[in-house]
Amino acid sequence: MESLALIEKWPVTTAAAAVVRADGAVAGTHGPLGHRFPLASVTKPLAAYAALVAYEEGAVELDEPAGPEGSTVRHLLAHTSGLAYDEHRAVSAPGERRTYSNAGFEALADHIARATGIPFERYLHQAVLEPLGMTSTTLEGSAAKDGVSTAADLALFAAEVQSPRLLDPRTVLTAMTVVHPGLDGLLPGYGRQRPNDWGLGFEIRDAKSPHWTGSSSSPRTFGHFGQSGTFLWIDPDAGAACVALTDRAFGPWAIEAWPPFTDAVLAELR
Repeated sequence: MESLALIEKWPVTTAAAAVVRADGAVAGTHGPLGHRFPLASVTKPLAAYAALVAYEEGAVELDEPAGPEGSTVRHLLAHTSGLAYDEHRAVSAPGERRTYSNAGFEALADHIARATGIPFERYLHQAVLEPLGMTSTTLEGSAAKDGVSTAADLALFAAEVQSPRLLDPRTVLTAMTVVHPGLDGLLPGYGRQRPNDWGLGFEIRDAKSPHWTGSSSSPRTFGHFGQSGTFLWIDPDAGAACVALTDRAFGPWAIEAWPPFTDAVLAELR
């Protein structure tokens, strides 16, 4: 895909990108697919997928208590537990507002580790990474932000989410459906969104503006971006997903470069 070559114009030293169609076929790649990049918050969809495997295996229930008092596994996945951004303290009641929380994903990982008797990084490996052949992906700390991976590995994950083998497709549909609709909140880097919609571990585009996806991205687009200059989006209406990984921290350059890149990818897919 010619559109992927736009990453060469980004003000970064190293970047890699891939587009994967809904049937798992790789539509195009560009850059060093085997280069390992810190994912930052693109770690969250991987952690969420492991949590959903734990749910399907019966190790946890989505509505069982987890995190601060009154919170559940579902609250933690949807950033509505009330936990602060990076501190394990409650700043609101569960379900009251959308407070994007690394601490919430760390609490989720601790809860799953206790429920399964397996350290979360090992559970993630066994439940998601190993079955998908993601041999270059590791979790090296926080389940919220310390994953390291490659564009090749995340392309495998993007194929899985679009055509699930590890999960029942109905579970993935739940993950890409808004949890606690109508809640406002801050989208890091993009300010307050009204509403700030999320599913289970995946951000949902809906009508958010400004946003890191494209102006032509469908409202059903879901995914995540990371402060390390990374993103993964899946657009069900386009029947495709896109991964882009860089070695430059998110900032004004990304806000400027990412939307036209996504629009070019979507235009070429059409």
